[in-house]
Amino acid sequence: MPTMVVIGFRDGLDEAVRRRGLEPFYIVQAPVSPPEGRGFTYVANMENAQEILRAVLAAQLDDIAGVLTVHEMGVFGAAYLRQQLNLPGNTDSRTTLRFRDKYLQKSKLPPHIRRARCRYVSVGTSFKDLVDDLGEDFVVKPATGAGALRTAIVRSPEGYERALTLFTGRSDVEVVAESFVDAPEVYIDGVWRNGDLRWSSMSRNHTSPLSAVQGGVLAAHILDRRRYSTLFQQAETLARQALANLDAPDCVFHLEAFTEDAGLTFGECAIRLPGALSPQVNKLTFGVDLFDIEISLALGEELTEPLNSGHPDRFYGYILLRRPKNGSLTQQDFERNFRFDEIHYSSSPDTPLGPYGRVGQAIVSDRDELKLQQTIEEIVRFNETGGGLAGGGQRS
Repeated sequence: MPTMVVIGFRDGLDEAVRRRGLEPFYIVQAPVSPPEGRGFTYVANMENAQEILRAVLAAQLDDIAGVLTVHEMGVFGAAYLRQQLNLPGNTDSRTTLRFRDKYLQKSKLPPHIRRARCRYVSVGTSFKDLVDDLGEDFVVKPATGAGALRTAIVRSPEGYERALTLFTGRSDVEVVAESFVDAPEVYIDGVWRNGDLRWSSMSRNHTSPLSAVQGGVLAAHILDRRRYSTLFQQAETLARQALANLDAPDCVFHLEAFTEDAGLTFGECAIRLPGALSPQVNKLTFGVDLFDIEISLALGEELTEPLNSGHPDRFYGYILLRRPKNGSLTQQDFERNFRFDEIHYSSSPDTPLGPYGRVGQAIVSDRDELKLQQTIEEIVRFNETGGGLAGGGQRS
């Protein structure tokens, strides 16, 4: 059976790889542990391309068919492995860095694409230097991104010092600072193929990933093209312009943007699968399987089937459920108050916290996208308050 080397582990992708008749071999960091029966190797740093290559060579794998990654940290390593092992898919390490490093990415975009001003926080950079350059409020985060981890909005010298304690302080290219964009966000998940936008959808977070890292409930849902036709046109134009100017390889991509009065402002773009349950809700809404497309690209296959991004019968969204701030909840509490397409929730205090504090997840849907939004907001409030403010959201 051919082997697919996978950097990181993700349930949905694991199922998709095995459906293809491929045997996954995982490169992971502790404490992640793939299910029993899967081959895997631990590495200390998933971004260390040399360590990843050594791990794969040491495993002496037979018949490697391709390499892919489940998240941002493996994008460069995946390209490097393909290059060294003569495998299909993106092998351009230099271009890949434009989708890892936020300064390199924003500086490569043409002037007409609006985006935050971005610069490295080199060793010894003062708070005053950044205020003079970026404004009184600015954002400090890892140059290579980390799903909002170690990201902080800085408004004071004390806040700046706190933000820097999360980094080594020994590199001129470890940290970036960006001007603060105070606007709601949307994100575009899509497929880029042969230099053009092959397919895309747009979703809206109900709270920002940064707020979710700080204790909020992360939730998102697919937007209705008919309700937001102008926004969709702007998003597709932005995606085409950004990906073309960044010389994007064939890929599944995830692009974030801020919705301002003047139009969309570019946030950042990644050439990898979208996070959380975005692949699942896209498949439920449009029938487009981003996991399967990612596998096809890693195998060097053509995408022959038409990809639907039109007007679905139902819209889907997800919530990453967490322990409430006060009191306790069970899965039955959720199910008594709301109707779900899918829900898994653990009330056990021993359940380890996943990304964004998750101890469960839920998928909901509605024929009306606006009603879906309202239902998700009610579930989020119910989760945050430990059962208060239940709205009794109904599936229609």
